[in-house]
This record gives sequence, structure tokens and C-alpha cells, in this order.
Amino acid sequence: MGQFHVHPYKKVVHVRAVGAKMYENKITDKPYLRWITLFVASGTLLCCALPILLVTLGFGAVVASLNYNIPGLIFLAEYKVWTLSVAALILLVLAWVIWRPNQHCPSEPALAALCKKSKQWNKRIFWISSMIWFIGFFTSYLLLPIRNVLDL
Repeated sequence: MGQFHVHPYKKVVHVRAVGAKMYENKITDKPYLRWITLFVASGTLLCCALPILLVTLGFGAVVASLNYNIPGLIFLAEYKVWTLSVAALILLVLAWVIWRPNQHCPSEPALAALCKKSKQWNKRIFWISSMIWFIGFFTSYLLLPIRNVLDL
């Protein structure tokens, strides 16, 4: 039979009879991954959705002023393919972190409740980030063709 070893992050990890330790991936255990995802997905709003919305509402001067005062917006807009691709890649990583197989919460009630609450927040932030990314993608690539088809 194998033995059990307590991981430095207080997770129980199975140790095989040969003595090989199986540690979980430390990258996926970082709590800031979900906030990075939300931040990067918000960049798609800044580059793509916000300027189109403001111009549609008649605030073209505001868009020009924003582009003049925040030069990073022009960079994001020029490279929107990369912006959307990187955001989608990070969203896929976060989805894998949330729904990867063999996840277990601790059996101690207090830690189990904390684990479940953390998983709920991860899912909420993932879906908010996904909606933000979809809005950016829709306004960048789908809005104009739909508008042309409908003759608006």
C-alpha cells in the first residue's frame, strides 16, 4: 500500500510505494489567475466594444480624446486579433483550472466550505470574463457584417 504525504499547501498527495511524490501543478493553484483573466478580458472591451459603443451613441470626440490620452488603447485596437486570442487562451486555462478532473475539497468542514466558496467565485469570474470577451469579439468581428446584411 502507498503512503500519504502532506503537501506544503496542506493538500494530501498520494505517494506510491516506490517513493515518487506526485505534486499538483502549482500554476493552477494560484488565486490571482482568475483576476488576471478578468483584467485581460476587460482589455477586449477597451479595444473593441467601448469605442464602437461611444461612436454609435455620438461620442466620437470622447473616443478621440481617449485614444490621445491613453495611447495603449490604440495598440490594443491595432492588435485586436492578438488581444482577443490571448484573452481567449487565458480563459481556456481558467476553464481548465475550474473544471479539471480529480479535484477534491478537504474533508474538514471549515476548509470544505472555503473550498466550495472559492470554486463558486472562480466560476462567477470565469463567466463574467467570458461575457466580456464575447462582447469584445462580437463588436470586433460580427457586428459590422450583421449590420451590412440587415442594411442598417
